[in-house]
Amino acid sequence: MDFINELNENQREAVVNTEGPTLVIAGAGSGKTRVLTYRIANLLSKGVPAYRILALTFTNKAAREMQKRIATLVGQGNAANLWMGTFHSIFSKILRVEAEHLGYTSNFTIYDSQDSKNLIKSIVKDNLVVAQAYAQSAKITSADQAAKKPMISEIYKYYQARCKQSDVMDFDDLLLQTNILFRDFPEILEKYQKKFDYILVDEYQDTNYSQYLII
Repeated sequence: MDFINELNENQREAVVNTEGPTLVIAGAGSGKTRVLTYRIANLLSKGVPAYRILALTFTNKAAREMQKRIATLVGQGNAANLWMGTFHSIFSKILRVEAEHLGYTSNFTIYDSQDSKNLIKSIVKDNLVVAQAYAQSAKITSADQAAKKPMISEIYKYYQARCKQSDVMDFDDLLLQTNILFRDFPEILEKYQKKFDYILVDEYQDTNYSQYLII
């Protein structure tokens, strides 16, 4: 583990103390992502199987760079089976395995942001409000009326029904449906709780409510 010596004292402390929750708080450019990368490499070098580690990032670029760096530190063979990627890529992987529980097929289509660029739907889904609850919320519908957008709940219900009918999820659904999966199927939640021994999140402070609940 010579790579540990590349770290300063504070970084090394966060890397080697792997048991129990750890929160790294530091300014921009101080090496937080580096600490996360080395922490994973340290776990692998201590014999933790890669498939027992879940590492979540906010960009594909960050995930690729971290995976490449980890492979350099401990070897490609050790790093190959890491569950590392963005929230959306990891959750889509889980949803493809468990899709039938939610009424989708494992080959569901994922709409990109251009397919479903809709501010209102983004807001309500990030707050885990499903269409029926949205329509039944007097506070939300009153706000829509005041904003002269009284049909939003109807549009949302129609949009969600069409997506389900077409076996489609959009980017927001990857978060919403993962929350629904873990909420409504405790045996599935337990399966993934037992699957991972270590969960690491880059830029944790940027998680929204939906991502926070899944973690």
